[in-house]
Amino acid sequence: MSEATKRAGGQTAEGSFVRGLGLMDATNIVAGAMIGSGIFVVAQDIAQGVGSPGWMLMVWAVTGVMTVMVSLSYGELAAMYPQAGGQYVYLREAYSPLWGFLYGWTLFMVIQSGSIAAVGVVFAKYLGVLVPGISTSTWLFKLGDITAGSKTIPIGLNTAQAVGILVIALLTANNCINLNAGKWVQNVFTTAKVISLAALIVVGLTCGQAASAFHEPGFFTRRVGEAFGTLPMFAAFWTTMVGSMFASDAWNNVTFVAGEVRNPRRNIPLSLIFGAGGVVFLYFLVNVGYANLLPFQAIASAPEQRVAAAAVGTLVPWGAIAISVVVMVSTFGCLNGMILSGPRLYWAMAKDGLFFSAAGHLGKKSGVPVKGLVLQGVWSAILALSGTYGDLLDYVIFAAMLFYVLTVVGIFVLRRRAPDMERPYKAWGYPVVPILYLAAAVVMMLVLLVYKPLYTWPGVLIVALGVPVYFVWRASKGGRSAKSESTGQAREGPDPTDSRD
Repeated sequence: MSEATKRAGGQTAEGSFVRGLGLMDATNIVAGAMIGSGIFVVAQDIAQGVGSPGWMLMVWAVTGVMTVMVSLSYGELAAMYPQAGGQYVYLREAYSPLWGFLYGWTLFMVIQSGSIAAVGVVFAKYLGVLVPGISTSTWLFKLGDITAGSKTIPIGLNTAQAVGILVIALLTANNCINLNAGKWVQNVFTTAKVISLAALIVVGLTCGQAASAFHEPGFFTRRVGEAFGTLPMFAAFWTTMVGSMFASDAWNNVTFVAGEVRNPRRNIPLSLIFGAGGVVFLYFLVNVGYANLLPFQAIASAPEQRVAAAAVGTLVPWGAIAISVVVMVSTFGCLNGMILSGPRLYWAMAKDGLFFSAAGHLGKKSGVPVKGLVLQGVWSAILALSGTYGDLLDYVIFAAMLFYVLTVVGIFVLRRRAPDMERPYKAWGYPVVPILYLAAAVVMMLVLLVYKPLYTWPGVLIVALGVPVYFVWRASKGGRSAKSESTGQAREGPDPTDSRD
């Protein structure tokens, strides 16, 4: 097999990827993985951090601009390397297999699996609004507590964890059937939650209350007090963006499934633009709606962080129930998107000899990485059972941004190293837009290093732990080159609109 064929994707003995995802499917993966529970709850933390409705909206605006800038930049790499693995491949090609592995290691250990665990339990918590027996305080069995520093971790299984694990298992099993099974769930639930967000926006913009944040004096005046943060405004702004960044994350998951997207050189960049751009626009309008319905103090002190429920509750008594159903739909679709996409990256790592070999096999009939799906599901369930996923996700915000920065820098590296390589799509606004993103991201990371070390050093440690693991793994594979294989050649599925490869 020629190297060019391998780079396009290479055949596998166990089956091959099917290019069964069109532009709309890919866009739904972007939007579906982004929209989870964050948009419904993180407004409280942001309000407390910046202390005014104007600065709260500014946080979402800057987050949206940064997300669009980085997704526009990723489009160039996605068009250059239209194969399964996405960001892992970009880092491997721009720097070395080590950097690709460190991203994949962090993704599996915490970013993807931890997010799946957290979102699964959030789904269960909101189901608990409808079924009171489902709660983190209702235990099926409890073995005791473990004290780690000032934190007490209960050991056992509560009903929220049980439901979260059950939902993860259900969606993992469905995605093991074939690509169409996972795609169908993604399309249905992404459509449903976009409609739900649009309805929330319409309500928020048209049913404003007289005692809302928009009618309070000093829209940009910071109200430092008991409920609000006391950091200097510059630091408070960037540290508070951790919440909005987390709510806007996972847009890059579509790059993991590039081996299954039809005409990926065109559709991956477009899906990033349409999906990420559309979601951050909706997010901003949702927060405008919150400010139009609630006093600022009510946003900053919403019970259980349920800002959306408090906002709708000002209009109808059953607002909490309605929002709980919306969040359940949203988190279910978000879970499916992350469960579907992650194993494609682990598959690419396994083909390079940098992950469990079982994860590098595709089902003969299903054409999906079944063993990788199961492996991810098991680890996610363990994290859900441990109850520590929330802390882990806090720790890796910095690490995730570090890899985004490295990937965008990789565009400049590859422009210099491989100037003649085909680039069907070039980063919009290059070099200005990528540089602006890098400047903003680096400023945010530096502020986090100074003011929020618990968001930074543990994440760096998790990444660093991958270095010895990488060399042990390479040694166990007999020094096999991680560039010896790329991702699998996909069978072209029928595409009524575009059958080009």
